[in-house]
Formats: sequence, C-alpha cells, structure tokens
Amino acid sequence: MRALTWQGKRDVRVDTVPDPTILTPTDAIVRMTTTAICGSDLHLYEVLGPFLDAGDILGHEPMGIVEEVGSEVTQIAPGDRVVVPFQIACGSCFMCDAGLQTQCETTQVREQGMGAALFGYTKLYGQVPGAQAELLRVPHADYTHIKVPHGPPDDRFVYLSDVIPTAYQAVRYADVPKGGTVAVLGLGPIGDMACRIALEEGRHVIGVDLVPERLERARRRGVDTISLEHADDTGDVVDAARELTGGRGPDAVIDAVGMEAHGPAIGRLAQHMASVLPDSLGQPMMAKAGTDRLEAFYLAIDLVRRGGTISLIGVYGGQADPLPMLTMFDKQVQLRMGQANVKRWIDDVMPWVLDETDPLGTESFATHRLPLEDAPHGYEIFQKKQDEAVKVLLEP
Repeated sequence: MRALTWQGKRDVRVDTVPDPTILTPTDAIVRMTTTAICGSDLHLYEVLGPFLDAGDILGHEPMGIVEEVGSEVTQIAPGDRVVVPFQIACGSCFMCDAGLQTQCETTQVREQGMGAALFGYTKLYGQVPGAQAELLRVPHADYTHIKVPHGPPDDRFVYLSDVIPTAYQAVRYADVPKGGTVAVLGLGPIGDMACRIALEEGRHVIGVDLVPERLERARRRGVDTISLEHADDTGDVVDAARELTGGRGPDAVIDAVGMEAHGPAIGRLAQHMASVLPDSLGQPMMAKAGTDRLEAFYLAIDLVRRGGTISLIGVYGGQADPLPMLTMFDKQVQLRMGQANVKRWIDDVMPWVLDETDPLGTESFATHRLPLEDAPHGYEIFQKKQDEAVKVLLEP
C-alpha cells in the first residue's frame, strides 16, 4: 500500500509499504477513504524527531470502510463505515469506564510512562502505524471505532476522530458559565472548532491569532477577534479582551496553541537542539528537560479573569517549564488539560454532526483536499501557514 512516512525533520514522503494484517483476534483492517493532517502532526514534522524512526507511518484522524475483522470482533463487520478515534482504548478498564480513554490501562505505554497508545504518534505512544495510508490496522476494534451511516460526505464525519471531540472537551473543561465569555487562543483547526461549539452553546467568544485569514474565518461565524499581528505586547491583547468583557476579562481561556507558539529564543533553541541531536541524546533532552515555548500559556494566565478557568488543549511536551505560580495562585486560576477522551464525548456531539443543517460547518471546514500522494505538500503549507491552510484532508 501507499503511506506517508516520516524520514527526518521536515521530511515526509509517500512510500510503498507492506499492507497491514490482522495480528490479534481483536484487530480490524480499515480501508481509508479520508484521513487528515492534524496540527499535532506538525510537532512530529518539526520537533519530536528523537522519538521517531525513519519509515514510521504518521496520521491519526481517519475514516473508512471496514475490510476485514479478527475472529473476536463482533461490533463491526466488513462494509461498515467507521471513524477511527486517534487513541486506542479497550473500553472495559477502570480508566475507560471513567471516561478517560486516553489513560486506558490496557494500552498504556508503560515503558515510556505515558497514557494510551495513539495511532502514528512516536515511540512515546506505542509507535503504532498511523492512518495517512491506504489501509489501517485497528487494535481493540470492537471499541476503537465510531460507526457512522453511509450517505453523507466524509467531511461530515471525519472530524469525529479528533477535531470535534477535542474542541468539545476544551469547551467542557473551560466550564464557561451561562452567558459568559471564553477567549480562544489559536484559531487553527481545534481553536476554530472550539469557537464554533462555544457559539452553538450561546457563549460570547473571543478569538486570538496572528494569521489574518484565520481571524476572518472566525469573524464570519460571529467571533469577536483580536489580532496579535499588530500588538506591541501581550498587554495590548489583555486590554482589548477586557474592553470586550466589561473590564474584567474572559471567564475562561482555551489555549489551543501548545508548543508551536511563537516564543522566546531559548524555547526554539531547545526544540531545535533536541530535533537534530542523535536519538540517544535528543530523547532524554525532550523527555526530561525539554522547554516549551509558553507564550500562549502565559497570555492565558494574564487574560483570564480572577477565579476563571484555563482549558489547555494545545499539546505541550516540555518537562522543565517555568510557570508564574504566584500569579496563578493569587488569581485563583483553575486549570484543566489533557488529550481528548474521544469516545466519552461522541454521544454529546453526534447530534450536531447528523443535523442536516450542519451547524458546525463540517462540510466546509477543510481548506484543502489533496490526494495522499501530495501529502508532503500538505504538511509544508500547513506548517508554513501558506495558501490560507487551516485544515488539510487527504484522499488515499
């Protein structure tokens, strides 16, 4: 089959690789019909190379048609149309029963001290072959799937793999009071979708970003926007947000940026050094001493009103990040974070997805649709924010 493989920093290629096969009775093989490039895939493209091997297949936002199932799989059958969540979970352990599927005790990558295994996402998360390919082996297939009806276009459903439940969890964790205001930092796919969900729930939404096209995209849906492009410092953004909230600041802030934020040189230097060092040196540097670029998180702390909540959904990877604990303590900031527990939220978000009026705008959410063979170009324009790229879908 053809698949998108990692070969080095900013070097991904579509290669011919062996087809996946059933390895355990609980596996399924799914033929991909649409698979997306996620913002967190850019961390692999740019930063997390020490935890990848050349030839690793990337991707974790897919959907397709079941081709084959193992002898113990009973919930899906060949011909079923399914979305595959980005994490692999058993559905029956303590953590899955608690709605914490990204901490699944069956698939936890204990040798790395990490949570549930993820598709296409480094040795830290099990080095499971990913979904930017023609075929995908799905472990624990009875639970690691979302069955969807035939008929509507893939665009309606593919975001159930990650974008919609991740954005929904961000809004839930933000705990915005009725009639309250949430500020969303970063208007990439997750931040954009978080804005849409918060608007659907009747909240006042402020979107903050650097990219004019992303700000305009949010404005068209009713978001009040603040541009970082012309701000002299974060104080300008805080002042602008307070003007929109009666001088108090937003009730909650969603940080949808993570470690790709524009930040100080030391953060960029640490990330670059880790990505170019031999794996034997780069892995411990990232795992034990990595320093994130924390400008978005710092802005969230300044921005949120006293007693408010920060919902951190952007991916961070450092283990030596300095935080302004005095400010956080004095402001009584509440902080919630973590990978999205996809299956926990599906029943909540499915009505929006099935609604013929498409209230979340899923069918027009993607900015680019490319054949799988053009995936390297998709990574490049997404990483460089070229050609107004916000969401890239690949068609194997």
